[in-house]
Amino acid sequence: GLKKALAERALNAEMDHHLSGENGAGNGRNGYGKKTVTTDSGKFELAVPRDRQSSFDPQLIAEYQRRFPGFDEKVISMYARGMSNREIVGHLHDLYGVDVSPDLISAVTDAVLEEVAAWQARPLEPVYPLVFFDAIRVKIRDEGFVRNKAVHIALGVRADGTKEILGLWLEQNEGAKFWLKVMNEMKNRGVEDVLLAVVDGLKGFPEAITAVFPETTVQTCIVPLLRHSLDFTSYKDRKAVAAAVKEIYRATDAGAAEKALAAFEESEWGQKYKAIGQSWRRAWAEVVQFFAFPEEVRKIVYTTNAIEALNSKLRRAVRARGHFPSDDAAMKLLFLVLNRAEKAWKMAPREWAMAKAQFAIIYGERFTRAMA
Repeated sequence: GLKKALAERALNAEMDHHLSGENGAGNGRNGYGKKTVTTDSGKFELAVPRDRQSSFDPQLIAEYQRRFPGFDEKVISMYARGMSNREIVGHLHDLYGVDVSPDLISAVTDAVLEEVAAWQARPLEPVYPLVFFDAIRVKIRDEGFVRNKAVHIALGVRADGTKEILGLWLEQNEGAKFWLKVMNEMKNRGVEDVLLAVVDGLKGFPEAITAVFPETTVQTCIVPLLRHSLDFTSYKDRKAVAAAVKEIYRATDAGAAEKALAAFEESEWGQKYKAIGQSWRRAWAEVVQFFAFPEEVRKIVYTTNAIEALNSKLRRAVRARGHFPSDDAAMKLLFLVLNRAEKAWKMAPREWAMAKAQFAIIYGERFTRAMA
């Protein structure tokens, strides 16, 4: 369905581009013809736009071509990997001998924005056992200046362990007030309960979540806290400091963890980098809940989790672009990167089988609702 929708939007974008040039004089749209095309995932019927002068010849799928090259696998794949419009033009010429203009590529990829809007408004599951919330920074040109803006991401884990990107929101800054808006939007799209929310330690974030989902357990993600700790550390000391900090979050319970933190603060590394102990103390009220969970659930939270892997893909795409000319351009690329990432999520993580059993014990009927 996505292939068909994107292909037809691409063809309509080509027709708009065709009619906007010299071919548009005295010309106009003349309905649609039907064409059955074959892709790697099967056959589907395309509605191909026609013009009154019959001068329109689609360039991405020629008149007599029955094998669809895969708009989303080719042009969108190249765009999602950070290639510019001109780089895509050159690549299409090398692959297919097709000469298209950068404006056409821009028109075709802009057609994806309607898909972004529909995706962002789609209904969600009533219950998610686990949701990761995070934000990354991107550079966007705004009113003549390049500004840093925050892209807010919610990644949900269903009861069967499969992952789903719940949404993508762009705002000037990350803050608890905006996250509250995100929670209300999720509720309006059908979410009734989140069992465990993993966040990055932003002040006021837990309160924003529980204001909408009062029964949710909010847990500060260990990975950002660990990364923040290493920000204070010189490169040559990082491996040793990471090993020392590991004793804290691998402790058996909250009491043992606090003793490990105190031991770290008194150690050589704790004395050399006092800011590390202070940062853990400031976040301790949120971190300490982590030790109430069994080992199987902890692994889902503190290992290099799905949101970290997803952010890595987004950052690579953003670095390749440098900065974006508009909010729409940023959302378009990030959506395409997320769409590619979701295609690779075919199975639940290895740890989920044991974690699911623990969720069922800890949350009882609330988890049973997620299984329904």
